[in-house]
Amino acid sequence: MGKILIKDCTIVPISGPVIEEGVIAIDGDSLYYVGPAEGLPAGWQADTIIAAGDKVALPGLVNAHTHVAMTLLRSYADDLPLKQWLEEKIWPREDRLTREDIYWGTRLALLEMIRSGTTTFADMYFQMDAVAEAVVEAGLRACLSQGLIGFQDGDGGRLATGVSLVKEWQGAGEGRITTMLGPHAPYTCPPEYLTKVAGTAAGLGVGLHIHLAETKGEVAEIQERYGATPVALVNELGLFDLPVLAAHCVHLTAADISILAEKKVGVAHCPESNLKLASGVAPVAAMLAAGVNVAIGTDGAASNNNLDMVAEMRTCALLAKGISGDPTAVPARQALVMATLNGARALGLEKEIGTLEAGKKADLILLNKYRPHLMPPHNVEANLVYAANGSDVDTVIVNGKILMAGGEVKNLDVDEIYAQVMKRAGR
Repeated sequence: MGKILIKDCTIVPISGPVIEEGVIAIDGDSLYYVGPAEGLPAGWQADTIIAAGDKVALPGLVNAHTHVAMTLLRSYADDLPLKQWLEEKIWPREDRLTREDIYWGTRLALLEMIRSGTTTFADMYFQMDAVAEAVVEAGLRACLSQGLIGFQDGDGGRLATGVSLVKEWQGAGEGRITTMLGPHAPYTCPPEYLTKVAGTAAGLGVGLHIHLAETKGEVAEIQERYGATPVALVNELGLFDLPVLAAHCVHLTAADISILAEKKVGVAHCPESNLKLASGVAPVAAMLAAGVNVAIGTDGAASNNNLDMVAEMRTCALLAKGISGDPTAVPARQALVMATLNGARALGLEKEIGTLEAGKKADLILLNKYRPHLMPPHNVEANLVYAANGSDVDTVIVNGKILMAGGEVKNLDVDEIYAQVMKRAGR
């Protein structure tokens, strides 16, 4: 890996104020220097120089919850409630997916994420070795977990597959892949199964990725069955004694929010998917006020219907204002922090990514600044959240490697991906 110098860009480091006409020096897979040009040590020589006077640099976006291979089911089963959508449409189709289907659906998702500035994502699905393989090849960073449905795992085979993923893929791809165990949700995993998964995760030294409190129906069902909210139930079972990434958290009591804050649970807020499935709107402002680490995710492309984290940031900020009647709720900077540093924190990666600081991994994106909808640049952070599009992303660097430059993805064959996806969707 060589040395890269990005010159003259506007830097949104997340860790501090915006830097105008700054430079970013990359050495190997890490950031060597981020700041004003005069601060770069004299004599530091780059192998590659990127002139970025017309660009804004920020940390790569972190998609904290998705199911990437569901790109194959994009727009297949729209405008249905969650239960019907899952049970009548999605699950029967997923039963027919092969490992190869999941590999190509993942490659399509990686192409889409690179083009819209996502450099790291948390994924829960099945045949996850195929996802891991695609991620290693494409160069992104990912936190992967095998989805575990307890009611269908009487022999423990699914959990064994989840354990294999951890043992075989943790640290793969120059450390770009990390793993968790993925118990799907309390309504698909009975308490004894959740306890077993948590014990297994503790033994492996990994965390848990779980769906929690997504719909009113789920909360009512868990309350009736176990006499507790989903959040209170998994807390009582000891899951929150481990690092937990909890997707959705839409229907919460004040006590639930206190538990999430106290136990340092990472919450993946998925505003567009929750809106589309009419699951509700998560109490983001209340969670943030209580000190909960709230990140942003897209969920799968079957319920979003894209993986564009730039759009998701805007929806997150606008939705918080709209439902609270408070225009100061989730300001632009907060949305940016949620989509970068909070996401890194939720995945246990905040020491490596999430901000642009010397010593961290070189995961960053450059957006075109000179676009009609981004002029004039009164407030670059506000422009990124309220005006930018995923298509404004010009350059993507992960682990010090350039994955996209000038809008052209370097190491994925676009035509091949499209042909494979069309063939598989047809089948």
